Amino acid sequence: MQHASEACQLIGLGRSYGRGASAHRALDGIDLSIRANEFFTLLGPSGCGKTTLLRLIAGFDQPTSGQISIFGEDVAGLPPEDRPVNTVFQHYALFPHLTVAQNVGFALRMLGSPQSEIAASVARMVALVGLEGMEHRRPDQLSGGQKQRVALARALAPGPKILLLDEPLSALDAKLRQRMRSELKALQRETGITFVFVTHDQDEALAMSDRIAVMQGGRVQQLGRPDEIYEAPANRFVADFIGGANLIPARIGSQGAEAEGLGVIPATGEPGAAVTLVIRPERLAILPATQKAKDDLGPLTVVERIYMGNELSFRLEGAAVPLHVTLPRGGLRGALDFSPGDRVALRPEAGAIRVLAS
Repeated sequence: MQHASEACQLIGLGRSYGRGASAHRALDGIDLSIRANEFFTLLGPSGCGKTTLLRLIAGFDQPTSGQISIFGEDVAGLPPEDRPVNTVFQHYALFPHLTVAQNVGFALRMLGSPQSEIAASVARMVALVGLEGMEHRRPDQLSGGQKQRVALARALAPGPKILLLDEPLSALDAKLRQRMRSELKALQRETGITFVFVTHDQDEALAMSDRIAVMQGGRVQQLGRPDEIYEAPANRFVADFIGGANLIPARIGSQGAEAEGLGVIPATGEPGAAVTLVIRPERLAILPATQKAKDDLGPLTVVERIYMGNELSFRLEGAAVPLHVTLPRGGLRGALDFSPGDRVALRPEAGAIRVLAS
């Protein structure tokens, strides 16, 4: 039974293409509850199943197995137009011969809404997305960001209970994409509509989401808040996919995790078990090897120094895998600088090392 606070519930959802031994299972037993009024993101690499899942919720495709309910209603077999959802596509799909106002009001006209209602809704949506004064422009007279706003306004005009967004920022340049993240999140808060957002961009997901489902191989690898997924990845795939991470092979010994070139690192586990140590680059301090303390890692050799404006990034060798450290310029942690060839040690922050099964 679906709780009143759930906008969408997926139970045992599966989707296969083809038959027999050649069948491709795009989704494999997805169980998810998406809450009302939240910004929910499906995150993963190409081919992980996130767009397939969005299409099933929208009704553009039907599941091979499992159930989809939206605000307590089983929507099995319902066509897209009979579901309380709307979709913003990657390429916006605006009608080039229609003005901004006509594009925004298109769905309402198709629903047979009175003209006065259409005009009021269009004015409200245009104001909501900040396009006042552009109502009579056509798509070829708009920038990429303005086109995206029109697509959002058009999708919101019929008053859907859930808005599905299929990588809507991917066609924008980096600066505009960053600005639109904030605008999208503000729009979701203002409307109170549940947003289900599909992306392969980790920064987008971390910046905008209330919760994230990280997907790979047609399955949900981890579900949680952005900080939970970043700070406590459930497995090696999530650790590697979300942000930068040092993934260090080690083996549990009598004193802790033994890692080549790094010494013994405090950790518990089955003696002899192979593990992966996860350390984020920004949670490591770097210091001269001559100042190495007992619990520091190394010594290692600096092989590359990368200037990144507000940060310095270092690549170090001497362990089983190259390690990366990111330091802010200036301040206590960025006070020291190093050059290729320097011998250094690393000092992890307290609680910075996570141990995962290999």
